[in-house]
Amino acid sequence: MNAIIVVPAERTLFGHPVGLAYLGFTEAFERFSYYGMQGLLVLYMTAQLLHPEHAEAVLGLAGLRAAVESVTGPLSTQAFAAEIAGLYGGFVYVTPMLGGWIGDRFTGRTAAVTAGTGLMAAGHLLMVLEASFLIALVLLVTGAGLLKGNISAQVGAMYAEHDPRRGDAFSIFNVFISAGGFVGPLVCGALGEMVGWHYGFGAAGIIVLFALGIYLAGRRYLPPDPPRSARTSTTRAKLDAREWLIVAALLLLLVIQLPPAILDTQQYIILVIWARDHVERHLFGFEIPVNWLLSIGPLAIMALTPAVIALWRWQGRRQCEPSEMGKMAISGVIYAVAALVIAWAPMEAGKTHVAWAVAHLVLGAVGMLFVWPLVLALISRAAPARIASLMMGVAFFSIAVSSFLAGWLGQYYERVGNTNFWLMHTGLAILSAVLFAVLARPLNRVFSTATAPV
Repeated sequence: MNAIIVVPAERTLFGHPVGLAYLGFTEAFERFSYYGMQGLLVLYMTAQLLHPEHAEAVLGLAGLRAAVESVTGPLSTQAFAAEIAGLYGGFVYVTPMLGGWIGDRFTGRTAAVTAGTGLMAAGHLLMVLEASFLIALVLLVTGAGLLKGNISAQVGAMYAEHDPRRGDAFSIFNVFISAGGFVGPLVCGALGEMVGWHYGFGAAGIIVLFALGIYLAGRRYLPPDPPRSARTSTTRAKLDAREWLIVAALLLLLVIQLPPAILDTQQYIILVIWARDHVERHLFGFEIPVNWLLSIGPLAIMALTPAVIALWRWQGRRQCEPSEMGKMAISGVIYAVAALVIAWAPMEAGKTHVAWAVAHLVLGAVGMLFVWPLVLALISRAAPARIASLMMGVAFFSIAVSSFLAGWLGQYYERVGNTNFWLMHTGLAILSAVLFAVLARPLNRVFSTATAPV
């Protein structure tokens, strides 16, 4: 059995290690920068960057377009923007696998998170220059890779193997993420859409520097990294048959949750286009920026997380709480309804009431509460300890796949029309719910062996 490093419990905040607050605020500021910039990305590209007089100044853009169109065929400006957004969002979640391996094997998690946050700050600040647009995206992708898997693994490492607070900790951590996701689009969206695109990108860069400062200030409260000799020896050890079975079950779980993740990603690729073109956003003579709508989901997550946790505890006391797989099946159903809301939103003169967009985003937030925090908590608990950061990276890789698929599907939006596009996502979410329900028992049996005596 591998030892699990746990921070001493004498410093707590509301019943949790105080380090959780530092990790949460770090992630909140980092997510502020990420979601604030991501919400602007497609709008910026379709409104300005991909127009010929601007595109020719972007280093490497012509080559990227040629490479993408060699696979997809000729693309409209909107379709190419969707592809770039999907590729960017995808690679942000591909690199945590490598970053988690680096943190586990070489640098330790603390150094990896520190370096990653610095690279992200540089990338956001370079976004203010059109010429360095692709260079900035590369830095952002690299920095996110070092940060994501390692900081999530640090959350799990603050709790003992059987500590019942672990699941709640990831839900609380998710609230911090949502706080950043709520404020980021409000600030960066307002600056980008109403003042100038580069002001929005610059604000994201400044905020991620605050994330770095908070993380460094809280280092003494974080789980200590194993000594280099321990990292080297443990990561070279081979997994046994039981551990490989657990890893295979976790990979299957991540595949099944792809459809909800695809729908989540579409908020930043196609939903912003739909909202820009088809949502009536005027209120008392003021036109609500598109990005402000993207703050609704994170706000709903922050507001509803305590209610969802209370619901599960109430069900637990009455012995009727769904299993983790059951909750994930419920998530698929909720996401299916969210997609239907957009597919069937009534149009008048090409516009629909903003309430339909709000309903879609709130439902998506509820669906996310029933799947993603549980996925992270399950991986933290069940994954073999010596590859914990790597498996967190694999979890984020599943988001990468969903982003790639969302970008690829986004190119069909203009071709198939709004209703058919969202009905397609409805069907995918239902498929996810069915698979979670059917495979619940065998997966639960496998995961129950993760903490069984050996």
